[in-house]
Amino acid sequence: MTQSNSSLTYPPLGFGLGLRVDHYEEILDNEPDIDWLEVLSENYMIPGGRPLRYLERMRARYPLVMHGVSLSIGSSAPLNRDYLARLRQLAVTVSPAWISDHLCWTGVHNTNLHDLMPLPYTEEALDHVAARVREVQDYLGRRILLENVSSYVEFHDSSLTEWEFLAEIAVRADCLILLDVNNIYVSGHNHGFDPQKYLDGIPVDRVQQIHLAGHENQGALIIDTHDAPIIDPVWDLYAAAIRRFGPVSTMIERDDHIPPLADLLAELDTARRIARPILQAAA
Repeated sequence: MTQSNSSLTYPPLGFGLGLRVDHYEEILDNEPDIDWLEVLSENYMIPGGRPLRYLERMRARYPLVMHGVSLSIGSSAPLNRDYLARLRQLAVTVSPAWISDHLCWTGVHNTNLHDLMPLPYTEEALDHVAARVREVQDYLGRRILLENVSSYVEFHDSSLTEWEFLAEIAVRADCLILLDVNNIYVSGHNHGFDPQKYLDGIPVDRVQQIHLAGHENQGALIIDTHDAPIIDPVWDLYAAAIRRFGPVSTMIERDDHIPPLADLLAELDTARRIARPILQAAA
């Protein structure tokens, strides 16, 4: 049964796409049926220039949300104040509906590994990350969303499941969740857990957004590549997510092997066709 998520900070936006350079002109020229756009924060954290001019034009047509990959909220290194200042300034410029990043760490000692590294799911890590999230939210003046990452290794010291850890961070830090359904499927395969059990462990009133994407199946291991169409089992898991969480803002991600815009719009229509009858039946 679909549950209400009416206590969320931000109203749902509908069905969106990740904005990529390949599609700038076509989106501006044709204004396709997209409810909102997600922009990669780091691509626009610059003082002016062509990318920001495009973003201003997009903003006049579609609601925008900001999604980052460099917050490194789980790192043991101090928060990057320069990064946060530039992130806050971009938010002033763009007026996003919300800001998100990943529940992970991306580097230490001022070195960015450019990868989304998993955390040990321990009480110590809970205390550390929740305090950092609260500090970031105080600085930005708003609640943020944290996304579950795909993972390929586990820590022997973990005393909690990934979904227990994510849920507890959201409660302790009073933040929201960007639920990546593909990442749940990928990690479930890699670590042998039931993706439905993951969904059942996430609090309904914390899920603000859903990501959908493709991956590369190497047999024993699945790699989250964002370079392929969404497969049927991920669509099935998305249907289960909508039944649990309700009308959550949903978007399609593609970061490599970028297809024609029409292909992504077709996937977005698939998301609509899956979600709408579930929501109508629950209304």
